[in-house]
Amino acid sequence: MGVLASCEDAPIDDVVKLPENLAIEIVKSESNPRVVSVNASADLVNFYRFYFGENPDDFKESTSGTAQYTYEQSGQYEITVQAHATSDDFISETGDIEIQDVNPEDEEDPEDPFEPSFEGYESPLEYEGYELVWQDEFEAEQLSDDYTFEIGTGSNGWGNNESQYYREENTRLDEGYLVIQAKEENFQGREYTSSRIITEGKKEFKYGRFDIRARMPYGQGIWPAIWMLGSNFRQVGWPFCGEIDIMEMIGGQGRERTVHGTVHWQSNQGYANFGHSRNLSEGTLADKFHVFSIIWDENSIQWLIDDQPYGSIDTTPSHLDEFREEFFFIFNVAVGGNWPQYPDETTTFPQEMWIDYVRVFQQPE
Repeated sequence: MGVLASCEDAPIDDVVKLPENLAIEIVKSESNPRVVSVNASADLVNFYRFYFGENPDDFKESTSGTAQYTYEQSGQYEITVQAHATSDDFISETGDIEIQDVNPEDEEDPEDPFEPSFEGYESPLEYEGYELVWQDEFEAEQLSDDYTFEIGTGSNGWGNNESQYYREENTRLDEGYLVIQAKEENFQGREYTSSRIITEGKKEFKYGRFDIRARMPYGQGIWPAIWMLGSNFRQVGWPFCGEIDIMEMIGGQGRERTVHGTVHWQSNQGYANFGHSRNLSEGTLADKFHVFSIIWDENSIQWLIDDQPYGSIDTTPSHLDEFREEFFFIFNVAVGGNWPQYPDETTTFPQEMWIDYVRVFQQPE
């Protein structure tokens, strides 16, 4: 406990400030006694490493402070968490966990650790100083003409080395919900299928408050996103058109509790991005519905979850002019990619993102 990894003396000017106040929480799954999640927090930390003790040299690395591991054998294990300033400079804490034998019947048909609910936060239908200018509550029998399906694999897996083939058949309306389903199936040379829908050329917006109530899928390699691209994308390309990620989540290793909001653009120095993340205090984004929002005007973009702000960016500098133009929506569930990495033996299919509504509010001119 409290071990320091760097022992060599260094000049005063080169001393690295070590992380402080490392705390860890070890949680065993109630439905699968071999699955353990670890949550870590520390000040002045750049990333964490998690050693679960079953294979001494193996570790999982995370910037969010969460990791999940499935033990192959029963026994007593010591879990070590390192909070790193650099690869060689860190502090650590340890904790013990006992993994008991699993009932063979449970192994054959394990209970799903996620129990999705239709409960969750609901946002209001009006805000002071705003007018509701567009909404989709998905109560029709089929998807409206406001959306277009993007089909195929894109360029280099949509630029992210994703593994899925996007099809129209993976989207449905289900009693007032839009459902995008990722499936494990061989199609057109890919192992997975899913859907990606856009409002390009049909519903495009500049500024306002955007509320999307949704419940996420889960599992290693699953990557749902609710986002926007600049309407001049076809003319200028990415990232010159700008990108606003209202919500992204990457699945696996306990990462389902973290929402990410990001912008991407072309600055004077080249490609740039900026964003914020928020960890839920309890549960995951797959457990129940949450409302993912941005408030966007000519000066800034602010991200919110369940009406609670968790980050913003000042867009007044001239090299952020992309965010003073119209944008369109994109909803998709990717499988695999550079960021989440790829499904493994713990990933179950099908996986579904459920969207209850999309609402756009703007201030009267």
